[in-house]
Amino acid sequence: MPATIVQYALFGVFPLAMAYAAASDLITMTISNKVSLALLAGFLVVAPFAGLDWQAVGLHLAAGALVLAVAFVFFACGWIGGGDAKLAAAIALWIGWGDLVDYLSLAAIFGGVLTLMILALRRTVLPAFVIRQPWIQRLHDEKAGVPYGVALAAAGLAMYPHTVWLRVALG
Repeated sequence: MPATIVQYALFGVFPLAMAYAAASDLITMTISNKVSLALLAGFLVVAPFAGLDWQAVGLHLAAGALVLAVAFVFFACGWIGGGDAKLAAAIALWIGWGDLVDYLSLAAIFGGVLTLMILALRRTVLPAFVIRQPWIQRLHDEKAGVPYGVALAAAGLAMYPHTVWLRVALG
């Protein structure tokens, strides 16, 4: 059976957005608003074709709104960046209410491991050919933050096979 456009979208939009967000945050320490907006638009386009009814769409929207509200409190406290807050909400939108706690737990675990790895990196002396890379200089800078988008995206990708989207895509 040939794959449909919806199947291509389900196999592509979310995973590619996660890869792009993680790479962008790692290299530039920023996550473009375009990533979160693309995830929102992709969700709104694909949801009806994937068979989600209004109640399911509402629950997905509620999950995204809750995470956005909490993440912006974290942003206001200086604990995460604004791009991280918006990305976490966009991922929660796709993950949905049923898997939200598992997603947030994985994001916290991955974020903790990532932070420990960055702290260890910052305690090492790097060879000259490595430290000349601007993105590695940023990661090595003790005053810089942690590219938490990497952990958010990794948790999103880890949860994706358990979501309604892959069940629909594999149909």
